[in-house]
Amino acid sequence: MDTRTRTAARRHARGAVRPLVIAIIAIIALLAIGAWFLIIKPHQELVMEDGGGHPSTPVSAAERAAPPPPANVAGMDIDQLLGEARKAINEQRYLAPAGNNAFEFYLRVLTKQPGNQVASDALRETFPFAATSAEQAVNSRDFNEAQRQIDLLAKADPANFTLTILRSKLDAQRKLLDKQQQDVVDQQKAQLAAAQKAAADKLAADQLAAAEQQKARLAEQQKAAQARVVQPTPQQQTAAAQPLQSEQSPAASAAGGQNSDAVLLRASPARFPTAAMRARQEGWVMVSFTVGADGRTSDVKVVDAQPRHVFERAALDAIEKYRFTPAMKGGVAVDSVKQQRIEFKL
Repeated sequence: MDTRTRTAARRHARGAVRPLVIAIIAIIALLAIGAWFLIIKPHQELVMEDGGGHPSTPVSAAERAAPPPPANVAGMDIDQLLGEARKAINEQRYLAPAGNNAFEFYLRVLTKQPGNQVASDALRETFPFAATSAEQAVNSRDFNEAQRQIDLLAKADPANFTLTILRSKLDAQRKLLDKQQQDVVDQQKAQLAAAQKAAADKLAADQLAAAEQQKARLAEQQKAAQARVVQPTPQQQTAAAQPLQSEQSPAASAAGGQNSDAVLLRASPARFPTAAMRARQEGWVMVSFTVGADGRTSDVKVVDAQPRHVFERAALDAIEKYRFTPAMKGGVAVDSVKQQRIEFKL
C-alpha cells in the first residue's frame, strides 16, 4: 500500500510541475516583449532621433534632391554640425553630395570633439545604409563618386569588412567596363579591317577588269587602224608584180633606151601610234623620199603633217621599209625623188 501511495504521489507531483513550467515560460516571453516595446525600441528610436531620424524611412524624390551646402561649414560649432547631419540623414544624404552629407558632418564633429557619443553612435548605426549608397554608386559605374564614398566610409570605420567587399566590387566593375570597352574597340577594328579588305578586293577586281577591257579595245582599234592605212593602189601593185625589164633583159633595155618612173613593189603598213589610238586621234603625213637604183628608200623626210608631232615617226618607219622598182633613164636604173601621203584613220 505504501508503494502504490508513493507512485501516485509522484505522478501527481509531475502533473503539477508541467503547468508551472509553461506558466514560467509565458511570463518570461511576456517580459521580453514588454522590454522590447518599453525599453529597447524607445532607446533605439531616441538614439536615432538624436542621430537624425530613422535611416530606413523612405523619402520622396523632391526630398531626395540635395539642397545647397551650408555656408562656412568649417566655422560651425558641434550643435550646428549635428543639426546639419540630422537633416542630411532625414533626406538620406548619407555620403552624397560631397561636402553636404551626414558622414562628413559627423566626422567634423568627431574632429572637433573626438569622444562625441552622438556622432559615433550615428556613424555606427547608419554605416550599413551608407554602404548601400556606395554600392549603388559602384553598380551605376560612377567610379569616381564610388571611390570617394568608400574613402569616406573608411574614415568612419576603417576596419569594417564591408569596405573590402565594396573595394572588390569597385575593382571588378572597373575591369569589366575596361573589358567591354576593349571588346567594342576590337570589334570595330575587325569590322573596319574587313570593310577595307572588301573595298580593296573590289577595287583591284574592277581595275583588272577595266585594264583587260582597255587592252582588248586598244588591240581592236590598232588592228582596224592598221587596216585603214593607205595601201598601194591596184595599178602600183600590178606594176610592181611585173618583172623588171632591166633585170629580164639588160641588153634589150639598154638597146631600147627605156625610161620609166619608180614603181612600188612592196609596201609596209604604218603602225598606228598607241597614244593617238587612246585619244582617238586621226591625221595624215606627207613624206618625201629618194628611191635609189637598188629600189630602196633613203633620205626620208616629213614634208607636212596634220596634226604635228603625232604620226611622223610611224610614217617614216613605214616608208623606210618600202621597196620599189627603180626609175629607168635610157634603160639605166637611176635615183628618183617621190612623195607619198599616208593617212591615219580609226
